[in-house]
Amino acid sequence: MGSPLAPVVANIFMEWFEEKALESANVKPRYWWRYVDDIFAVVARDSLKDLTSHLNRVHAKIEVTIEEEKEGKLPFLDVLVIREPNGRVTHTVYRKPTHTDRYLRADSHHHPSHLSSVPRTLLNRALALCDHDYVNAELRHVRDVLERNGYQWRKCRRLLGSAGEAPTT
Repeated sequence: MGSPLAPVVANIFMEWFEEKALESANVKPRYWWRYVDDIFAVVARDSLKDLTSHLNRVHAKIEVTIEEEKEGKLPFLDVLVIREPNGRVTHTVYRKPTHTDRYLRADSHHHPSHLSSVPRTLLNRALALCDHDYVNAELRHVRDVLERNGYQWRKCRRLLGSAGEAPTT
């Protein structure tokens, strides 16, 4: 495990890095959002290489890598950002291709608070990260995953409470 100060130091450095980089950039991103060392930026396609080259020249020890959108989709942290053909931007939960949907089984001998945290976390994640268009599909996915991991949906559904709607199918 790393030092407990690592995230603080990373944030301080990245704040300095982004200030220096954006002040001196010839190409300014239309949108720039950073979480620790992950950056989501909206840049004109024809300016992307110039901006990446500039960012890589800011500090000798830092190499910026980019991930471009593919088929109108771009993952950022746990969110899949989707640019629809009409230009509208939506979002849903992102799972890496290696994700297995295996969680702490409901029939395992763990403390009840640990067992209840699995459905609570998955449901909260769906409600927090999904755009209205995607929330029901994500809740159906969560239901399937929880049932495969031994959870009873009727008990999990109570966790939704007034926070959101359960899927209709």
